[in-house]
Amino acid sequence: MIDLNHIDELARRLSGLVPPGLRESRDELQQNFKSVLQTGLAKLDLVTREEFEVQRAVLLRTREKLEQLQQAVAELEAQVEGRAAAAPAPDTDTPLPRH
Repeated sequence: MIDLNHIDELARRLSGLVPPGLRESRDELQQNFKSVLQTGLAKLDLVTREEFEVQRAVLLRTREKLEQLQQAVAELEAQVEGRAAAAPAPDTDTPLPRH
C-alpha cells in the first residue's frame, strides 16, 4: 500500500506550483491532485516493501536449493561416467548367441 503521507506531500507540492492567479482554488486543486495520484497509483501493480522482501527471501532460498540440486546432479553424472569408464567395453567382434 502506498503511504498516504507521501501522496499528500506530493499533492501539496503540485498545488504550490499553481500560478498565483489560481491560488484561491488551491485547496480544491490539492484535493484533485491527491485524487488523481491515488487513482493512478492504484492502477499500477505495486507491492509493499514488506511483500517485496518476502518474495526476495523466497527467491534467495530457491536459488540456494537450485544450486544444491545442480551440484547433486553433477555428482551423479560424474558417478555414472566413472562407472561407464571403469566397465569393460563390450566385445563387438564376438557374435551374439542365437536362440
